[in-house]
Amino acid sequence: MCGRFVQSQAAEKYAEFLGVHEIKIDPLSPSYNVAPTDHVYAVAEHDGQRQLGAFRWGLLPFWAKDKKMAARNINARSETAATKASFKESLAKRRCLIPADGFYEWQRLEKGKLPHYIHSKDGNPLVFAGLWSSWKDPESGERLRTCTILTGEPNDLVAPIHDRMPVSLPESVWADWLDRDLEDAVEAAKLLRVYPADQMALHPVSTLVNKVANNTPELIDELTTPAAEQPTLGL
Repeated sequence: MCGRFVQSQAAEKYAEFLGVHEIKIDPLSPSYNVAPTDHVYAVAEHDGQRQLGAFRWGLLPFWAKDKKMAARNINARSETAATKASFKESLAKRRCLIPADGFYEWQRLEKGKLPHYIHSKDGNPLVFAGLWSSWKDPESGERLRTCTILTGEPNDLVAPIHDRMPVSLPESVWADWLDRDLEDAVEAAKLLRVYPADQMALHPVSTLVNKVANNTPELIDELTTPAAEQPTLGL
């Protein structure tokens, strides 16, 4: 599962890194603690052009009756997305790239859970495989673009921390993942791979990240106090 991540850079930085042709959204506030239902930057393709926009995190398929299911759909299992009603159409027709400076996972310890910050070793953003959908509120008529992050098996670096991790895509498959002409969900899922462990790094961080209200650069700093002395190890 991926329940929190970091998007702290300007839209222009992500757009340049991802080869975006057009930015379609006003800037979002930098976030060191992106949480479910927050708006996040994501890149999708329209008419052969990569566009960066804002999507609400938590996918709502077009047939959803209300917003309640969004919080349950922040992640989609890569192994089953092609057959799940909530995700299969988006996997076939509406795929996106979600840039992240890094993400958090929690390691189970004897007295609770200790968060770790996981990021690319070279300092560039990780690029999550995402799906998106357009949903219309049946009562207000409001149109929302929503997204989910695909998850898969962890690599050897993350496995001791957690049994799942977001699927991060190398640049070599970005174009294929965004290609709107690829409308076979099973074929699209074949692009998903485990990100190499030797290209990532991680370190423990303060349990301050457990509270969504905490959102400062210090959240990604390496933990300097023993885990036992943290104010709380629960998430």
